[in-house]
Amino acid sequence: MAAWWIESIGLVAGALGIVAWIPQIREVWIHQRHEGISLTAFSVVSVALFLWLIYGVLVQSVAMVVANVFTLAVIAVILVGVHRLRRREQAV
Repeated sequence: MAAWWIESIGLVAGALGIVAWIPQIREVWIHQRHEGISLTAFSVVSVALFLWLIYGVLVQSVAMVVANVFTLAVIAVILVGVHRLRRREQAV
């Protein structure tokens, strides 16, 4: 495992990466807008994050594991919101 200060840098980077998704969450859940959100792109990003999560586990990096788990959770929240909005539009 890396030194605590190296893991701290990783945790800060991970936190910033998670915060970067907040505008997307607001668009989907508060403003009820999903136009322009590519489910294909989100799927590819999710697979990449999952692979980084596995890598983080293998190299025993707490920062990588925490950041990727939380980022995957945030992306899941966005995808659920998009799915909900698109399903509602198709029902109308």
